[in-house]
Amino acid sequence: MQQTNSLHCIVTGGAGFIGSHLVERLLADGHQVTVLDNFTTGRPDNLSVFKANIQLTAHEVDVSNFSQIKPFFEGVDWVFHLAALADIVPSMQHPLTYHRANVDGTVAVLEAARQAKVRRFIYAASSSCYGIPDVYPTPETAEIRPQYPYALSKYLGEESVLHWGQVYDLPAVSLRLFNVYGPRSRTSGTYGAVFGVFLAQKLHGKPLTVVGDGTQTRDFTFVKDVVNAFVMAAKSDISNEVFNVGSNNSYSVNYLVELIGSEVVHIPKRPGEPDRTFADITKIHQRLGWEAKVSFEEGVNILLENIEYWREAPVWNPETIAEATKDWFEYLA
Repeated sequence: MQQTNSLHCIVTGGAGFIGSHLVERLLADGHQVTVLDNFTTGRPDNLSVFKANIQLTAHEVDVSNFSQIKPFFEGVDWVFHLAALADIVPSMQHPLTYHRANVDGTVAVLEAARQAKVRRFIYAASSSCYGIPDVYPTPETAEIRPQYPYALSKYLGEESVLHWGQVYDLPAVSLRLFNVYGPRSRTSGTYGAVFGVFLAQKLHGKPLTVVGDGTQTRDFTFVKDVVNAFVMAAKSDISNEVFNVGSNNSYSVNYLVELIGSEVVHIPKRPGEPDRTFADITKIHQRLGWEAKVSFEEGVNILLENIEYWREAPVWNPETIAEATKDWFEYLA
């Protein structure tokens, strides 16, 4: 149902996995949405189902180019900054590229938002900033220990967001996302997120490549719940705060394999990876009233029902993974 108080929203990275789900939600809520995306990792197809909606406009633009993006911010109410380069190994191979996209890009978007006097700025931060934490569930007060350039660049982006909030009174909130999964998760590019890897392998009848013994656990959080956190943060009057966004649980890779139902092959455990991720969501629950609604079992079932989306995704095997991750072992061992 559309709401009468329609707002103008910008979603950077709106053609990406999480971004496209956020665009879908904002349009459903009756808002005008402008997507800024350079389509490096985002897919135009992710927006194709909404392209007939007159409330949506999309522009191919690099968010780190301040002069190019500045005009789009005039008259904007809410900014959701999700545009970023992800993945671990490429960030080790191309640290300058990651700094430009994730740090310089964030600063450019912040300054455009500040000059346009936007009402809310919500940043998609990463739980990778915690590295290998001492405490589980991990609270927002845990020590910051980025293990690779991607994690560092996302944390520096978050620090920039909080700095603009402190110095310029930009009403900003940073959401540290834990292991987001769901339909439209990335299907191409470098070796990365476990769901895209596993679903393509299952589609092609190949064994699932399980890192180590599979007992490691992750705080898998369904994308619709994450989108709800973004919207609730934007609607609130809270500023200059950081919130974890997680499922309030942690699930083993072996349990994921059981739910998917395939044979497995084991590959070497990787240095610098935590054995567990598990968000303490006490703060976001108390301050925003947010909590995850979609169970892990329900979320995996939704993915399996939409598995054809990964038909054209790369089909990884132990040999190609070893080649793709060799720098991981070289730099982080």
